[in-house]
Amino acid sequence: MMNSHHPVIGFIGAGNMAHCLISGLIANQYPAKHIWASDPSQEKLDFIHCQCDIQTSTDNESVVKKSEIVVLAVKPQVMKAVATSLRESIHQYRPLVISIAAGVTEKALSQYLNHDAAIVRCMPNVAAFVGSGATGMVANSYVTPLQRDLAESIMRAVGITLWVKDESLIDTIAALSGSGPAYFFLVIEALETAATELGLTEEDAHLLALQTALGAARLALSTNEPTAELRARVTSKGGITEKALAVLKDRKVADAFKTALRAAHDKSIELSKS
Repeated sequence: MMNSHHPVIGFIGAGNMAHCLISGLIANQYPAKHIWASDPSQEKLDFIHCQCDIQTSTDNESVVKKSEIVVLAVKPQVMKAVATSLRESIHQYRPLVISIAAGVTEKALSQYLNHDAAIVRCMPNVAAFVGSGATGMVANSYVTPLQRDLAESIMRAVGITLWVKDESLIDTIAALSGSGPAYFFLVIEALETAATELGLTEEDAHLLALQTALGAARLALSTNEPTAELRARVTSKGGITEKALAVLKDRKVADAFKTALRAAHDKSIELSKS
């Protein structure tokens, strides 16, 4: 996964996403002895140690001192307090800092830490928990090419990664892939409800809706064809699919998705400012 030298990775925060990333790293043969996690909750630390056999501590600063890469995996509302408390240690030991906190900009992190800290901001999504995540990433000017590679390797342990040069695009990624799983859950839920009203059992409707969504995604991933062409290819003229799509077009479903993504995008910007 990474080169023969395995830098020590320290996770500040041992919640769900940290656990997810650590599990992904270990599944990709990253040595557990090179991973640390800190958290105020001894219960969380005991659990993650039991599950992943990593090193743990309740002292954030001691973990930073040991780490070449520090992953800030705390909730956005406590990021300022946590990052500010680590300011001196990060300035002294110069680790790469990776943030997975939604809505916390690189500019804000730089102010909390030091203006010359090497920072990568990431926007993962919930599918990371099953190794199928999609993570948007942006690096500041202090991040070296090697550090970019290391950051990407960490996030690729739980799915795909996409680098952007303009941090404002993280708000678009938040609206698309960050919130996206919920949109697909809503579509699947609607299909299940409609199918049960047409006679299928809830169990059968659920199974078929899920498998159809999975199959459609796999088909789209297996080809370089635009999704519009894939849709056209499975839509026979005068057939049942064409009839259904005509109803969705008439109900302006595509416009609804545009409006939804714009609303999510604007909300992401609003949260970042606040």
